[in-house]
Amino acid sequence: QEEKLWHAVKITAYVLGTGLLIFAALVNSLSWYAQNMWDILGHFCQTTWLEFYYLFEGDEWTIFLLGAALVPGLAFWCFNGILMVADVTGKPAFITRYRIQLGKNDPVDTKKLRQAIYVVLFNQFFISLPMLVPMFSVMKWWGNTFSKELPTFCWFLVELSIFTLIEEILFYYTHRLVHLPLLYKHIHKKHHEWTAPIGVVSIYAHPLEHILSNTLPVMTGPMIMGSHIVSIAAWFSLALITTSISHCGYHLPFLPSPEFHDFHHLKFNQCYGVLGVLDYLHGTDRVFRQTKAYERHRVLLSLTPLSKSIPEAPKRAD
Repeated sequence: QEEKLWHAVKITAYVLGTGLLIFAALVNSLSWYAQNMWDILGHFCQTTWLEFYYLFEGDEWTIFLLGAALVPGLAFWCFNGILMVADVTGKPAFITRYRIQLGKNDPVDTKKLRQAIYVVLFNQFFISLPMLVPMFSVMKWWGNTFSKELPTFCWFLVELSIFTLIEEILFYYTHRLVHLPLLYKHIHKKHHEWTAPIGVVSIYAHPLEHILSNTLPVMTGPMIMGSHIVSIAAWFSLALITTSISHCGYHLPFLPSPEFHDFHHLKFNQCYGVLGVLDYLHGTDRVFRQTKAYERHRVLLSLTPLSKSIPEAPKRAD
């Protein structure tokens, strides 16, 4: 028995030791490859940025317009262009089967959609674009917005966290402000014409609301941090795509859940924020938390629509 036990211990030690050595070797190799890839990617980004910078001969205003207006604008319209095709034609079915409010916008009213597009274009060209002028002055004052050296990816992640926090605070309170009866009637009611929203109406709003709730919460973070124009371009693009997802009306696989803000459009007095943190602290998500929409408020990791896997409870017959 002792001999068998000793033999078992030696085999176990051999297996565990070999496994540990292999694991350590793999970790070191993967770490080396990861670091090497990171260095190559960083070098590529830095080289590309310098080529872009010298292409425009360091013209800061042109570079700022391209980064803060053109790149985010293209991201917004490319993403929403795909969604609008699905909204109008009902195709591809792969997208429309993930509709949140079943039977709504099926298909979308094209006359109403055209009106929304006109308002969105007005807000982009006559509100957002002029607001970049004072923002440019602030960024020039910081002095490092147009640096030839890109920020590190780690620093960009820090900035992204701060931007998101600032946006959550400013958007939540300005959004609740425009829900006050007087302001709602004259300003915010326009945005809520869409009780079942689509992506493009994320910036379908009264001009004052577009300044107060849509633009300033997103612009404030980079102005406080004195961010690089590349960080600004990435953040603006991310913010526009994220708000489009929140309004798109489809709970698509592997994308952030839009259930939270879609519920706001449905009920008006719930879910005012972006992340939901301040809604939880202020209790403005209590009704939402009692619904099936709350159960569906997660990233969909399969191809089965959540409206099928977590259906609404059947209505009681009178």
